[in-house]
Amino acid sequence: MTWASWPWRLLSFCAWFAKELVVANGAVIHDNLTPGQRSTTGIARFPTRCSTDTEITLLAALITLTPGTLTLGTTISDGMNNDEADPGTRVLFVHGMYQVHADELRDVLDDMETRLLNALRRKGITE
Repeated sequence: MTWASWPWRLLSFCAWFAKELVVANGAVIHDNLTPGQRSTTGIARFPTRCSTDTEITLLAALITLTPGTLTLGTTISDGMNNDEADPGTRVLFVHGMYQVHADELRDVLDDMETRLLNALRRKGITE
């Protein structure tokens, strides 16, 4: 990715997030207006690839803006607790309503993070 594609990536992310807002709102409204409860709530620990305060703040805010998910808190990994996060990695704790397993929620969050970082960084994600 080059800096020339950055404005298009940013616009593409905005359009994608707007679609996600509509889809998530529809799921919550459907769940509230129909009999029964389809939600299966849970909390996931999500190590991020965010490297700046702006990136982590924006990711946490966008997660919270999406109906059905809520950022509960953040921490910086110390490399302990047998997690795969390297020391110094920023970690989010996210509450989700419609993923059966924490890994499913992490997959959704990883997709959002990838799109966000490709939109924010002028050269995209370089891994």
